[in-house]
Amino acid sequence: MIRLLGAFFKLIRWPNLFFIAVTQFLFYYCILLPCYRTGELFSLAHQLQEHTFWLLSLSSVLIAAAGYIINDYFDLSIDRVNKPDRLVIDKVIKRRWTIVWHWILSVAGVALGFYVSLKVHHAVVGLANLGCVILLWFYSTVFKRKLLIGNVIISLLTAWVILVLYVCEFRVALFQDPDYHPVLSRLFKFSILYAGFAFMISMIREVIKDIEDMDGDARYGCRTMPIVWGVNTAKVFAATWLLVLTGALIVIQFYVIQYSWWMLIAYSVLLLILPLLWILRKLYQAVTPADYHFLSSMIKAVMLTGILSMIIIEIV
Repeated sequence: MIRLLGAFFKLIRWPNLFFIAVTQFLFYYCILLPCYRTGELFSLAHQLQEHTFWLLSLSSVLIAAAGYIINDYFDLSIDRVNKPDRLVIDKVIKRRWTIVWHWILSVAGVALGFYVSLKVHHAVVGLANLGCVILLWFYSTVFKRKLLIGNVIISLLTAWVILVLYVCEFRVALFQDPDYHPVLSRLFKFSILYAGFAFMISMIREVIKDIEDMDGDARYGCRTMPIVWGVNTAKVFAATWLLVLTGALIVIQFYVIQYSWWMLIAYSVLLLILPLLWILRKLYQAVTPADYHFLSSMIKAVMLTGILSMIIIEIV
């Protein structure tokens, strides 16, 4: 039983699910709620109440878990080549049970999404979560094997983890109240900032993972970027995004400096900008699948430090 439970948590990528939950937790408590505070003792009312937020976060985690399951289900043959030591399906968990769990988690996630929609009076949340399930299915069956489109889908879904919180707050009626104008404007800027960061760094990681998994992907007819355009072109593509992301972060520091947020600037330089430049250098030197796997892990670490910067914003 313990072995089966361990295999299940491995199948749903529990560290990634924890990362999703932490991202939404920090954005809600360190960004969203503080945006509604207009003074020490006064706060404007927000749409996404605390208990509803936890249901929304659970919905996101369930849908992501279902996505990981269906991805491994359809990638079984490829994973036998790329990751033989990390296989779970057919070794511990039977294939038919993976499909059952995919649908259980998907239905539960979508149902929670529509419930949250009712609570915040915004149908987009439930419909978007349903769309995420559909996208993850087609990503696993079709788009993952296509040039670039699979990378874009995963990057957009990563950004949606943050954007969904803003969507819950966005109400046309609130814009009619002038007290809410600066609140929603500030929340929108932070949403775009972190969602943009999530999109770009996810795109970089997805391309590097494609290079790492080239052998198995090529054997089963996938047309990922390194297979179609070559490894060097894929490295240039990833390096370009790295430069764009690093440049954007540098520009943001010049904006932040006017508020004298020195702690945030130091954090960004030491834990975001310099590591990204180091990754860029290592990407140029990378040759083996082990090199690209290491880079993928380092990018995930930078993703984490980027998300944790929300704590610094709340402090300053």
